[in-house]
Amino acid sequence: MNERIRVPEVRLVGPNGEQVGIVSIHDALKLAQEADLDLVEVAATARPPVCKLMDYGKFKYESAMKAREARKNQAHTIIKEIKLRPKIDPHDYETKKGHVVRFLKAGDKVKVTIMFRGREQSRPELGFRLLQRLADDVQELGFVESHAKQDGRNMIMVIGPHKKKAEAKAEKAAAKAQRGGEEPSAPEA
Repeated sequence: MNERIRVPEVRLVGPNGEQVGIVSIHDALKLAQEADLDLVEVAATARPPVCKLMDYGKFKYESAMKAREARKNQAHTIIKEIKLRPKIDPHDYETKKGHVVRFLKAGDKVKVTIMFRGREQSRPELGFRLLQRLADDVQELGFVESHAKQDGRNMIMVIGPHKKKAEAKAEKAAAKAQRGGEEPSAPEA
């Protein structure tokens, strides 16, 4: 029991949420002891303060489980990075573009970096055109969040997805469930 009691009475709430009413602090402590529960102050600023009869250990455990569940369902935004050179081969460009498409479909942001070396630094328009071409190629999946900027030897642009990470996750799970429910059919001629 708390030896330093400051308030003479409290508004008491029972273990099932029912209103008991305004009772003296000693009566509230006695009720808690009889019910083998804890007297927990839930609203200290109210006049009189509101206290509830509850199993505090169970309450702490349940709130920790709720917080853990909320963290588990939380979508974390990840920034993936793709690096290109200004004089990229068409096939290499298609491969890199495929990675960007995959990242955007998964709901991740993509940081596209073009690295300039030597004399390429005097031709930043090549990098700008390449970034613009990539943005145009993936515009149905994402939008340019941060336009192309020269940063020393590199030019950087960030592309954000149109759909959120949680939506992409749900869509992927639905597609997986649909594939799992159906048997693969023979290819048609």
